[in-house]
Amino acid sequence: MNLLALAWRSLRREWRLADVRTLALALTLAVTALGVVSTLATRVENGIRAGASQLIGGDIGVSAAAPLPPALAQHATALGLAVSAGASFPSVAFAGEHSQLLDVTAVDRAWPLRGEQRLNDGSGATRTGHGPAPGTVYLDSRALTGLGVKPGDRVQLGGSELRVAATLVSQPDGGQLLALAPRAQMSLADATAAGLLGQGSRARHRLLVAGTPARMAQWQAWATPRLPHGAELITPEKTQQRMQQAFARANAFLRLTALLAALLAGVAIALAAQRYARRKTDEVALLRALGTPRRRVLGLLLATLALLALPAAGLGVALSLGLAQLAWQALHALFGDTPASLPLLPSLASMLVGLAVLAGFALPPLARLAEVPPVAVFRREFGHAGRRFDMLYLLPAAVSLLLLWWMGGSVKLAAILAACLTGVSLLALGLTLVLLWAARRLAPNVHPAWRLGLAALARRRRLSLIQSTALSLGLTALLLLGVVAPALLDGWRRELPPDTPNWFALNLQDTQRDGFATALAAAGANGLNMLPLATGKLVAINAVPVDQLRFTDPRATEWVDRQLRLSWSATLPPANRLLEGRWFQPQTPHAGVSVDEMWRDMFALKLGDVMRFEFGGTRLDARIDSFRAVDWRSFRVNFFLLLDPAHAAALPHSWIASFHLPAGNGERLAGLSHTYPNLSLIDVDSVLDRLRGIIEQVSAAVRWVLGFSLLAGALVLLAALAASAAERRHEAALLRTLGAQRNQLRLAAACEFALLGLTAGAIAVLGASVAGVWLAHAVFRIEHFLPPLPTLLSIALGAAVAVTLLGLAGTRRVAATPPLSLLRRG
Repeated sequence: MNLLALAWRSLRREWRLADVRTLALALTLAVTALGVVSTLATRVENGIRAGASQLIGGDIGVSAAAPLPPALAQHATALGLAVSAGASFPSVAFAGEHSQLLDVTAVDRAWPLRGEQRLNDGSGATRTGHGPAPGTVYLDSRALTGLGVKPGDRVQLGGSELRVAATLVSQPDGGQLLALAPRAQMSLADATAAGLLGQGSRARHRLLVAGTPARMAQWQAWATPRLPHGAELITPEKTQQRMQQAFARANAFLRLTALLAALLAGVAIALAAQRYARRKTDEVALLRALGTPRRRVLGLLLATLALLALPAAGLGVALSLGLAQLAWQALHALFGDTPASLPLLPSLASMLVGLAVLAGFALPPLARLAEVPPVAVFRREFGHAGRRFDMLYLLPAAVSLLLLWWMGGSVKLAAILAACLTGVSLLALGLTLVLLWAARRLAPNVHPAWRLGLAALARRRRLSLIQSTALSLGLTALLLLGVVAPALLDGWRRELPPDTPNWFALNLQDTQRDGFATALAAAGANGLNMLPLATGKLVAINAVPVDQLRFTDPRATEWVDRQLRLSWSATLPPANRLLEGRWFQPQTPHAGVSVDEMWRDMFALKLGDVMRFEFGGTRLDARIDSFRAVDWRSFRVNFFLLLDPAHAAALPHSWIASFHLPAGNGERLAGLSHTYPNLSLIDVDSVLDRLRGIIEQVSAAVRWVLGFSLLAGALVLLAALAASAAERRHEAALLRTLGAQRNQLRLAAACEFALLGLTAGAIAVLGASVAGVWLAHAVFRIEHFLPPLPTLLSIALGAAVAVTLLGLAGTRRVAATPPLSLLRRG
């Protein structure tokens, strides 16, 4: 008979069995959960990346100090791409007796190609719009206040008289997140006619391009080797680098949740596959007794498994795409009009992963079944069936590592999870062995029903180990998803409290400090942090000129050529942590310097090294007294290099300050610009809003992922509890025949499942706590993270109760069935 036809008949016959249906359901739900999580994570990542395109106003841009070759725009137009040209430069605007230094952007009418520009024409309503028409200009609120004008008034900019058409509420920033001066936007045609973009100007020219990903990749490949000298590409990736930690954290959170859901799905498939393989032993023994060759038996087993797995996995893909689309409908509001089409690859990949996990865990026992001798028809204890298939047991480990690598995205994230889950497995095996050892010794001295439960655990040693390990892994993954991941997100959110500094002030002089602080307090500002700022250059390390040193880190060469900004402080500033050495001591005979850990690694520095700096005509030799870790996410005033104030206070310097100004008080700072015309005020509220927006996007995605992952978690619990169902059914039948009462069987089962649940819960709390702390410090860079132990313990106890109730529900029918019926069925 044809092998596929025989496999189909076998599958139709076995479909009535709960084991086969459980395997199909496990695979379907596993692929569904994994597909939904992977698709959702991919769409959120794509949405965040597309949001970065909105930050720069296009998909890709080119920036240069000189006018760009027309061929770049012409080739983009020939490919059907949208193009927008522009330039940025500083300029002074005049209105009556007022003047104001502005950060000017000159754009065409196509600007922006991505994202949106928000304008207010004075009517009170905010609208979206493109670049200003010739003869008009957009000014932000700081520029309006500084010049004392409003929409409809006229200002002089670049030698031209322009009408203020609207207030510039927000705009894509071309990849530059901060502006040192109030912003203005004028027509590119007006800027060109006024000669503001000619030779010798301080303008930075820009070309933005947008279109389909394929055409954009084609244009980028063509344009990159043809860029003029000094030009650079503006890409979403480079924009992300300027907010690198935020995007890296977002991706890590999404990858973490997807990976944990995938592991839950893999455990469920593994348990169901092992159970299915055990059920096939009698059938294989009968086929071998009837003379079926080993090769044909193995082919039949694999064909049956394939006929079961392929439709189940295909159904999982279809369900995952549908559910992922529903999930995105609830999430897309967080991303505005960000384009994020439904990706097919993650769902198809989840199908392949599901099939690989099924093959990895089912193929080894099925292959060994082909070695079952015919005598196994009469007795199960047929010994070892040969060792040539033992190498197949490496498949589950290989598939698990592949899953970690594929879903983890980050090698460090995957390695930490692999180490923690391996530790959980080993701890579960060890603790369960101790439990089984204690059960054998305690059983004779306890209540008869408890004695039955303890004896059952000890008698089914292998299955008890499998159940305990599977439950521990499943509960650990669920605790990481449901408790630790939200706690990590809260830790990230707490790093940006409402009073995070959102303004910076530059060029403050010594004589202006007290008056500036008083004026800030009157304006409603708080959290003022002020440090001196000196500009110098590193010229030697340990008396060797830096131009004669050879650095292994390429970043060091770049920093050597830069002007450095240094400061000093008598005490360790906030958001700084001492790693090595000690802070500056009063009355030390030598000048000292404290170095950030990045500089330490970049220049291979050590305590006691001497760094020589030049500040104009002043030379300073400073010995490295300490190394620091700086929290650059704090939005405080921070420096790579801090000098000893006893020897640095005489250096020429100004002051830099950070402070928090509540929303709606921005206009109160306008007076400071007139009182202190040398000041540069920098508003970083937009950066903080983007960071908080990323956190909210990831939080919403994690909540959805958790909901879908709970399905896989429940499946793990059910599959783990069902692993010993057949053995328990026969034991119950025998005990009923010997006179055991239903209540005794239920109490024995409750004892057995409660011990398994409590053991798995305790291990899961420990595993999730260790993994959470490790991930917080090594991957998410969240300091002082403590896992919410009360929540973890309460959920673990609840899971133990759930395991007990599910186990009792599974044995209820067994305890209520007549012994003769159970024996006939077995």
